Amino acid sequence: MEALQIVNELKTKIDEKTIDLFFPLWKHTYTKTGGTADVFIKPKHIQDIQVVIEYAQSKHIPLTVLGNGSNVLVRDKGLRGIVIALEHFNTISIEGNQIIAGSGAKIIDVSRMALEHHLTGLEFACGIPGSVGGALVMNAGAYGGETSTVLKKATVVSYSGELINLEEKDFQFGYRKSVFTEKDYIIVEAVFELQPGEYAKIKEEMDTFTALREAKQPLEYPSCGSVFKRPPGYFAGKLIQDSGLQGTRIGGAEISTKHAGFIVNVDGASSTDYLKLIQYAQEKVREKFGVELETEVKIIGED
Repeated sequence: MEALQIVNELKTKIDEKTIDLFFPLWKHTYTKTGGTADVFIKPKHIQDIQVVIEYAQSKHIPLTVLGNGSNVLVRDKGLRGIVIALEHFNTISIEGNQIIAGSGAKIIDVSRMALEHHLTGLEFACGIPGSVGGALVMNAGAYGGETSTVLKKATVVSYSGELINLEEKDFQFGYRKSVFTEKDYIIVEAVFELQPGEYAKIKEEMDTFTALREAKQPLEYPSCGSVFKRPPGYFAGKLIQDSGLQGTRIGGAEISTKHAGFIVNVDGASSTDYLKLIQYAQEKVREKFGVELETEVKIIGED
């Protein structure tokens, strides 16, 4: 089905200002790479998501959901069909010891809200660049903390358009995985349950984590964050470093000289540059240590 026809038909069902035709996804990703999305939609309401799902299903149109683009690598030929980005689902509110956040809110902002209200439990998230939805999907964590320790409830839309409320027993959290990686759910809201704490102590811990991140991570360049999952018994960055790969470039992509677990866009890199460098690092680590590096970054789009 032609993209223009999809747009014209969807304009009769949802606000046309939320729809873009042939949107360049490099504008949405943290790597600043990626091809175009045929149809790019930023819905403002749950009902809009349900309408788009129903439409896509009835027309057999591929449907992709993106967070804020921090942990994703979109191939250079882009994404066919419809892409939904949930950046308008970004509200954050407080009810007692709970923070209710839209899936498009930044998890950093949620941690800052917790600090402002003297709530402890989300200090680890103060430097994670992803969205709330992304944090749930990947069970995002840092400095000994994980999303699984504080998530109480989540509201999702299934790919059949059903609105579902999930609780702790439903999440199936593991290392960088969850029920959200297994099932076709579109996360719209999360409820985090925290504990009362001392503002000064919470801030001190967040400041420490921020300083560590700034000292160790190449924040001055576009990147997708940690490229690889931590192999059992190893650290991916250390394996890459010990393979002598820091500073290795393919095209405009480089294995960071500051942190070998990061691949940075130093000079107009393409997603193909990233993918070739990922594969090269995997091959060299396999040759030297016999360890398979599995990508943490989600790789999507047409080859």
